[in-house]
Amino acid sequence: MMLIPTHHFRDIERKPEYLQPEKCVPPPYPGPVGTMWFIRDGCGIACAIVTWFLVLYAEFVVLFVMLIPSRDYVYSIINGTVFNLLAFLALASHCRAMLTDPVRTCTEMAFTLLGRGASFPEKLDKPVSGRSKCLLGAVPKGNATKEFIESLQLKPGQVVYKCPKCCSIKPDRAHHCSVCKRCIRKMDHHCPWVNNCVGENNQKYFVLFTMYIALISLHALIMVGFHFLHCFEEDWTKCSSFSPPTTVILLILLCFEGLLFLIFTSVMFGTQVHSICTDETGIEQLKKEERRWAKKTKWMNMKAVFGHPFSLGWASPFATPDQGKADPYQYVV
Repeated sequence: MMLIPTHHFRDIERKPEYLQPEKCVPPPYPGPVGTMWFIRDGCGIACAIVTWFLVLYAEFVVLFVMLIPSRDYVYSIINGTVFNLLAFLALASHCRAMLTDPVRTCTEMAFTLLGRGASFPEKLDKPVSGRSKCLLGAVPKGNATKEFIESLQLKPGQVVYKCPKCCSIKPDRAHHCSVCKRCIRKMDHHCPWVNNCVGENNQKYFVLFTMYIALISLHALIMVGFHFLHCFEEDWTKCSSFSPPTTVILLILLCFEGLLFLIFTSVMFGTQVHSICTDETGIEQLKKEERRWAKKTKWMNMKAVFGHPFSLGWASPFATPDQGKADPYQYVV
């Protein structure tokens, strides 16, 4: 089987007849600013519900099997507070990752028209006006219309990329998601557990979600271990408000769940941090795409995702990252 280089598809997209703007339906009128982003995918919704169910199951076992029946009130209060705080942050991060548009909202970003060989500005002091087009949310679906292309006022030698699936003009580093049915810039992957694509605007919340799930899984495993030791030393009927067989089954299920998700989310957390530090998404690594963007330090890449400057807000799913002077979208090359 012969592999076709990625740039071959780019060359095809450069041909004028490939755009076929007359076949593109104009995009619907954009919703008001602040409209909630939600993907109506049955599998993703089911996975999101399962995620919440598993976290709530862990809450039930930790509270009603291990902590509330315990006679050590200091132990119960401290561990209950820590576990519930981490669980709350995990679910909040899950909601933000699921309900946040994966493409960064444009305030100081723009689709900048660049001629072949022109330098790419790294910072914008103000929104680009005139022939530039500003992106609000995900890449507009069906914007590869004749009117829109004419509004770009392309110069000779300038070319645009079109996605044949969603009929949109693709900015640089954008990939089409078959589930979201949109092109997502800096798309890392589509995660069914958060029912959304992981992109530049919600990657922080996805990283926090994996981190907090890993922490509550580790915390639950430690408490299960101590509880088993305590029950072996004491009478099983006194170490839980449930019968001994029920207690053992609930603890074993929690132990299995905690171990499984600790391994899974730790690996995901590590790969996401590595992806952020190298400024290369999972899809770009998988396809071995040629690097066409400026290389930055690892610390700058971290601040680009979690916000400028470093603060406690990095660990909060309620703090929206301040991206500072964001990189503009490259619409035309």
